[in-house]
Amino acid sequence: MATPLLQGLAVVDLASEPAVMTGRILADLGADVVRPELESGDPGRADAPRFAAWNAGKRSVVVSGSDDPALLALVGEAQVVIDTPGCPGVLDVDPSAGPGAVWVRVTPFGLDGPRSGWRATDLGVMAASGNLFCTGDPDRQPVRCAEPASYAHTGPEAAFAALTALASGRPQIVDVSMQEVVFVANMTTPARFPQTGFRGARRGANIGRTREIWPTLDGFVSFGLRGGKARVASLVLLTSLVDTPALRAMDWSEYSPNTADDATLRAIEADVAEYFAQHTMQELYDIACETNLMLAPTNSPREVHASAQLDARGFFGPVGDDARFPRSFAVVRAADGNVASARPSAPAPELGSTAIEDALGRPSPSAHHYRPNGAGGVGVSPAWNGLKILEFGSGAAGPIATRYFAEHGATVLRVESTSRPDFLRVYALGPKNPHGLEGSPMYDGLNVGKADVTFNLKHPKAVELVRRLALDWADVVAENFAPRAMKGFGLDYDTLVTHRPDLVMVSACLNGQTGPHKDYPGFGGQGSALSGYNWLTGWPDREPVGPHGTITDSLAPRFVATAVAAGLLHRRRTGRGVYLDVSQVEAALYTLSPWLIRYARDGVSGTRMGNDHPGALLHGLFPCADEGDIGDRWVAIAAWTDDEQTRLHAITGPDVAAWTASRTRIEVADALQAVGVEAVPVEDFADLHDDPQVAHREHFVALTHPFLGDGLYERNGFRLSDAPSGYSRSGPTLGQDQDWVLDEVLGLSPSERAELADDGVFD
Repeated sequence: MATPLLQGLAVVDLASEPAVMTGRILADLGADVVRPELESGDPGRADAPRFAAWNAGKRSVVVSGSDDPALLALVGEAQVVIDTPGCPGVLDVDPSAGPGAVWVRVTPFGLDGPRSGWRATDLGVMAASGNLFCTGDPDRQPVRCAEPASYAHTGPEAAFAALTALASGRPQIVDVSMQEVVFVANMTTPARFPQTGFRGARRGANIGRTREIWPTLDGFVSFGLRGGKARVASLVLLTSLVDTPALRAMDWSEYSPNTADDATLRAIEADVAEYFAQHTMQELYDIACETNLMLAPTNSPREVHASAQLDARGFFGPVGDDARFPRSFAVVRAADGNVASARPSAPAPELGSTAIEDALGRPSPSAHHYRPNGAGGVGVSPAWNGLKILEFGSGAAGPIATRYFAEHGATVLRVESTSRPDFLRVYALGPKNPHGLEGSPMYDGLNVGKADVTFNLKHPKAVELVRRLALDWADVVAENFAPRAMKGFGLDYDTLVTHRPDLVMVSACLNGQTGPHKDYPGFGGQGSALSGYNWLTGWPDREPVGPHGTITDSLAPRFVATAVAAGLLHRRRTGRGVYLDVSQVEAALYTLSPWLIRYARDGVSGTRMGNDHPGALLHGLFPCADEGDIGDRWVAIAAWTDDEQTRLHAITGPDVAAWTASRTRIEVADALQAVGVEAVPVEDFADLHDDPQVAHREHFVALTHPFLGDGLYERNGFRLSDAPSGYSRSGPTLGQDQDWVLDEVLGLSPSERAELADDGVFD
């Protein structure tokens, strides 16, 4: 049986809803997570499916209050403490009670700065991220996902932050800003505002100039009419299915929605829409699975629970009294072949099910591997300093995962090919791009801080050189190719591990490495549809729109990074490597566990509800006065208790919308935050550059790209108190580090290089 990756890690979980998922993730990976509660119980117990989802695998102890000596002793023994200071109803313990621990502190805007004291739940955090502004229909206000998307992003990022702090070997205060955490979901667009002037826009069911979500006979499907080499086969296949003059006339190898004329796009859309409208979601998905058409149904919980792919991978299974509990975000396989999914060891605990004396003294013999003991101060190294990652793949989901490590000191080397470069490089080609494959701002932003080498992996000599990098240089191999690709190259885990038993490797494709739909291709748009995020986002009287930025592209990488970090700590403790199989769809579904549990228990298909929230007395967006010539201004306001609503109405009167309409967003937010009421401006991409809190946290980093010139790059959402982080270089050009890799790492002579180059090994 495989050893849990985080065996022996002692965690105290004091977090409320915004970060309660973090403790569940660590527990699934094998940590011993204890959740202290008052005798009245965690307020989260009132929502049984949500409590069941995020507290599975934890232990509950009862304490008398924040100053209970037993609680302070428990914190003093912990290696990790998770808390959400400022949230109502939390046990407020000062970090000085656990000076030797990693203390992960999750707040809406960070621990210091001009807005650090502002209140915000999911609505306010999404408003401050730029993401909410771009989600919804152009003729209505912005709209949030019915499930808390900011909490979904925060849970795994805070887990990765905890493991990163442990990797530093020093006690740390980990400052997690939820606002910054969600920025990643915008796919680098905010950083490019100074060049593009694009403030953001709501496009409904469209992405760019073309439709992405389409009505069917019984629901909706996601299919992108976007161009690029990676989509040509799917567009050709669609043409064979629809078979109309408009589609037959297309040269898909040259097609780009950015350059096609409007009449052509509308004609194509009309024919595709008519074809989809004549079929059910299941009929279309059956075609997609059989032919690899990049189409996905907009799943409700009913379709998710009926998925043959999820059943084959054991995503659902018994936990406590729940027969179909969402159990796993990763399949973990040890070098000896033993398999152990990252899943809860037990259901959510009954109140006080563990006696406090049984929770004390719990550090196991392996705990010293996690105990921070290094000396900090001036000149300390980044947390992942010295780590070497060899990365294969393309797009967003893979590169974002490894970028987390690059920000914290790791060397990440991307393997590309000049003949088959990352499709994000190709997608940027067009008349407005004078730099060819070096002119993709998205590729640049997602890969900031990394190195790059080119090899033609269709050439056996190239494969042999890359194998040497994997076996002799890398600590981690990360890839997000289709499942059969690495095996075809002879670079799969089973091949590599025979020579390198301490290798940590992760594969992160859409549906995972096993199951009947493992070879089904797709991008973030299909992941958002399959996982339910499209179903949950929009207005109840309209079609779904899906969160801006195809959310699985930003959710899954955090789980990939967390799994890799846990694998590295496991290797540090045991000397053994591990293989990690992460499905992007399953990672997203994991964050929607309460929604799935509620359906399994009660048959409730929670769906789009605009900006309403069943637990709030007032919850929504309200119009604000134009700011100069800029309209479309909104403020997010929420009142959760009678007292908050009384304080709100004392300022606004009974008609909140009328009061906000004559005031700017900042005026409204300042007035209401001053009396303890959640009120946050809905920010567009331009506003993020004027946000004083974002400036205080130095989120944007100025660097110079060899072709694109001066630009801004985005940090991720957390900072360590005693370890530096950031980037020293822009995203890499193709083969930018060829000399370093070939000369210094592989030790090739000039004559060897020349011979290999003539043979096409580096193409």
